Amino acid sequence: MGHCEAFMATECASMRAPAVADAPDLHALVKANARYRHIIGNTPAIIYSSVPSGDFRLTFVSENASRVLGYESQEMLDDANFWFNHIHPDDIAGIFSSLAMLFVEDQKVYEYRFRTSDGSYLWMHDTLRLIRDGAGKPLEVIGLMTDITSRKHMEDELQRQGEEQRKLIAQLKMAQAQLMQSEKLASIGQLAAGVAHEINNPIGFVSANLNTLGNYVATLLEGIKLYQCILGGALPREMADAQVRSFEQRADLAYLSEDVTDLLSESNEGLQRVRNIVQSLKDFSRTGESNWQMADLHQGLDSTLNIANNELKYKVSVVKHYGELPMVKCLASELNQVFMNLLVNAAQAISDKGIVTIRTARCGNRVSISISDTGHGIKPENLNRIFEPFFTTKPVGSGTGLGLSLSYGIIKKHGGHIHVHSEAGQGTTFTIELPIDPANVLTPDCVGDPPGGAS
Repeated sequence: MGHCEAFMATECASMRAPAVADAPDLHALVKANARYRHIIGNTPAIIYSSVPSGDFRLTFVSENASRVLGYESQEMLDDANFWFNHIHPDDIAGIFSSLAMLFVEDQKVYEYRFRTSDGSYLWMHDTLRLIRDGAGKPLEVIGLMTDITSRKHMEDELQRQGEEQRKLIAQLKMAQAQLMQSEKLASIGQLAAGVAHEINNPIGFVSANLNTLGNYVATLLEGIKLYQCILGGALPREMADAQVRSFEQRADLAYLSEDVTDLLSESNEGLQRVRNIVQSLKDFSRTGESNWQMADLHQGLDSTLNIANNELKYKVSVVKHYGELPMVKCLASELNQVFMNLLVNAAQAISDKGIVTIRTARCGNRVSISISDTGHGIKPENLNRIFEPFFTTKPVGSGTGLGLSLSYGIIKKHGGHIHVHSEAGQGTTFTIELPIDPANVLTPDCVGDPPGGAS
């Protein structure tokens, strides 16, 4: 072999060697490409790319689009307006109005409805990302579309259920308000006879006093006429003197003048009692005050005691140990209802004679009110049920079973707590703890035990 042939053979061998060496790399590339296509084609999301301008014509769509949307990838690539033409008309305006921001923020996320091949719409979560070249010039848009139809249906169902729950809550609140009003009316109804008696007593003696004062006025008018006759000279002097002496003896002016003063004083006192009862009823109901306001709980307790006085006075001695309480932000009429329920229950728990003790105290940013009685107590098996709606140990027709249940709800609404401690044959104590401002319901550090020994 000559030098030329040897050189050519060497060159040919050197040229063939790289080709043989490159063969495994090409095979690996084909294999890797097939792997990537398989992964992209089977991912749950549709991957696509588009031009970064104009109609955003699609330049690539993953093969799984046929499985999700029913369209072949090539079908989507052939239509320059495919993306825009398949967005739901109600959603496209929102996308158009903000798509320009993609070139400012480099990424946008949309949720919209996309029409499938069968004409139905799927909800899609679409993330668009702008790709730029080294000079910062927009190169292409890469997107990731995920079917979120199931999630949207769940959201719609949750929204529907939420709306139903809001309606149900509103109905429950209305029913609770009606129950509360019914319980308040029932409480007033039970006490109506007593309240009427409390009003009738002063009205009765005021009426009697007015009759007596009427007689006194008639007597005085008779005397005035007599003196007018005398001053007019219609009667002789001796006859006039006799008439005057007779009138003074018959009228008993000394007693009349004293009794008139007493009658007026008693009548004023009786009318003041009526006024106090009416004011107590007004304070108890707090008519026209349906908003949270700063209120004096002692005034509420005293007003409630005035209304329940006839229920209490014949067998109960009320002992008040009032501490220094600040004004409390509350719904005063509702708290008065709680006080009424507890006071009436305390009175009804006492068979013959007993004592009801009311204690109040401040404990940090909370106040405490306890109402204790020396009645027969609550049986241990009933203690865990006393706040249940319609549960009552009273005879049929003597109670609604709603008093303590509504009281519990009222106290909870105020961010407070109500506790009960009872011993058979010894009596019962209900203790209410309320925040001074319901916006601050942190439990304070208290010095000593809360009044009433609640547990």
